[in-house]
Parts: sequence; C-alpha cells; structure tokens
Amino acid sequence: MAQELTDADIAMDGANLYQEETFTDRRIGTLVRLTPVTANGARDPSRPVLYIGQTQVLTPAGALPISFEIDASSLEEAVAKFGRNAQEAVQSTIKRLEELRREAASSLIIPGSGAGPMGPSGPLGGPGGVRGGGIQLP
Repeated sequence: MAQELTDADIAMDGANLYQEETFTDRRIGTLVRLTPVTANGARDPSRPVLYIGQTQVLTPAGALPISFEIDASSLEEAVAKFGRNAQEAVQSTIKRLEELRREAASSLIIPGSGAGPMGPSGPLGGPGGVRGGGIQLP
C-alpha cells in the first residue's frame, strides 16, 4: 500500500548541505568534490570536503555505473587515488553481483521436482501438484 508523503518527509536538511563540483578526464571517469556549506551558502569548515569517484563498466547488459568514496584531502590526491579505488569498487561490485546471482539461483523452484513450497505432493495433492490435467503449480 502506498504511503502518503508529508512536507516533513521531503524537507532538505539545511545543516547537511554540500556544494557539488564535477571534474572529468573525459576518458575513464568523473570526480565529484562535495564542499560542505551552511544554509546561506558559506563554506562550513567544521565538516570535511568529500570526494566521490564515478566510472562505468561495460557488461553484456550495458554500462554499469560504479560510484565510490575516495579518502583524500585535495583534488590532486583524489586524482592519484582514483584508479586504485575504482578497481576496488569494481571488484566489490562483481563479488556482490555473484552473490546475488547465487542467491537467485538457489531460490528457483523447478517444476516437477516435488520440492515445492507446499511439500512433495504439491498444492493440489498428487505427485508434483498434478491432478489429472498435467498442469503444475509452483
């Protein structure tokens, strides 16, 4: 059932604002520098500047976007760490995709196996859920 949104649900957090700047080499990826600012737009020195790397990997299903944080204190340092962090993010994403694939494969119900959720006799009674007509229900 859909949940109704209120004004409080979609309000921005004025104490957690960042100014976003984008840098790219137009080849491998993009760096985003997030500079903390106050609600009036002034630099907030009490919070650190954040760097986010973005790249993509080509897969048989198309381009897969990859985003990752880079622990850096300057743009120059973020550029230097980009490649290593991108490689780690890609490896982590591949590992997670393999886990999801295994989970999906292990949750498949194969018709006629007799191991459906309703037990070996199936929901209609009889072997594999078949009652005369040859129709199987998972």
